[in-house]
Amino acid sequence: MENKAYFYVLKCNDDSYYGGYTTDPARRLSEHNQGIGAKYTRNRKPVQMIHLESFESKSEAMKAESAFKKLTRPAKLRYLKNTKSEQTP
Repeated sequence: MENKAYFYVLKCNDDSYYGGYTTDPARRLSEHNQGIGAKYTRNRKPVQMIHLESFESKSEAMKAESAFKKLTRPAKLRYLKNTKSEQTP
């Protein structure tokens, strides 16, 4: 069994972006769309997972999330355009 951690980006219904980390991207996307994910996404459903990166540790995924959240919107758009994403659920 793999113990990978993932950094993901959601595109919300209001065209905003939300970054997070998880060990199970499909489950986490479902939670966000059921309204039991992050408080930020509860009133911004439905959400789509538009970016997914895997890491060997939770710490690395959390660092990627933190760095993404500090970016301005234009910088987030550049990051999403220029960073390779894995297949999203």
